[in-house]
Amino acid sequence: MNVLIVSATLLEIEQLLVHFNFEKEINQNLNSYTYKSHRIDILKTGVGMTNTAFMMGRTLAKESYDLAINLGIAGSFDNTIKIGETVHVITDQISELGAEDGDDFLSLDEMGLSDNDTEIINSFSFKNSVISTLKEVKGITVNTVHGNKESIEKITKRLNPQTESMEGAAFFIACKAEKIKCAQIRTISNIVERRNRNNWDIPKALNNLSKTGLKIIDTL
Repeated sequence: MNVLIVSATLLEIEQLLVHFNFEKEINQNLNSYTYKSHRIDILKTGVGMTNTAFMMGRTLAKESYDLAINLGIAGSFDNTIKIGETVHVITDQISELGAEDGDDFLSLDEMGLSDNDTEIINSFSFKNSVISTLKEVKGITVNTVHGNKESIEKITKRLNPQTESMEGAAFFIACKAEKIKCAQIRTISNIVERRNRNNWDIPKALNNLSKTGLKIIDTL
């Protein structure tokens, strides 16, 4: 199977890479590995939806894959999700895409600029025995992570998301356009609140993310 693993940073997947056999560098952002009978390409996009959209577009225009997996860490709005827990994001949304109207927010739908729901449902969802055990959540993709009490209350009231990332929706859009089976897998590094790094546990999140990623690959 040809598999594309997409991550914003090397940090998020470097623990996983030690299990793979390096084959070649395709370009500075895309390296090819083998693992068991699989070809595993690792795409490091850089942080943010713009970088992710460009890198995904460039890669999918030249390479063909049976499956794409987005691995990364995320913040959680849902207090029932523990720090270090790995979740399966099944819907995503670019939460800032729209317009302000006084204190209100208008989505593209409400502005008459889109015929489609702005919530991106993963219609090409991939599941296996590992992914099926993960909690399914609703995510949002942002340019600015939330760290203000008022803005957190507003986004919770408007969209009621469970997680936030800076790349997930762009990943889904690219996979949907190319009709590639995909899954967005994220491990929680922090609760969404006023920025307090003392409450984060990035090492735990990275460790659990890599363990889950390897388990998913092992069951392909």
